[in-house]
Amino acid sequence: MKVESYKDLIIWQKSMELVEEIYKLTKLFPKNELYGLAQQMQRAAVSIPSNIAEGYKRNHLPEYIQFLSIANGSGAELETQLELCKRLPELKKLSQIKAAGLLEEVMKMFTVIINKLKTKRYNLHATP
Repeated sequence: MKVESYKDLIIWQKSMELVEEIYKLTKLFPKNELYGLAQQMQRAAVSIPSNIAEGYKRNHLPEYIQFLSIANGSGAELETQLELCKRLPELKKLSQIKAAGLLEEVMKMFTVIINKLKTKRYNLHATP
């Protein structure tokens, strides 16, 4: 299958699904966390597909790799925040299994795609 848009990328699709799961999860947070950890998690999650899309549209391989690296960093930020939720008594009871699983899958995809793209020597959308 030829990739014609960032929307065709599985990593973008999975990260969008992750954003939805994070919003569902943070909606269950206690009111005192709505403007703290919840918003931070939402921003980190939204940053992942946003940076994938922006990097792809730049149409320049080094910039794309840079934006994927930024998105990967946002994934690590979100991973840390999900870990914090497990440690806080008032958030521990919330189910985060699907979000954590999706995040793990996306993080693995970043490792593969970034390493693969680093071996390319031509423009992002050019045919070899």
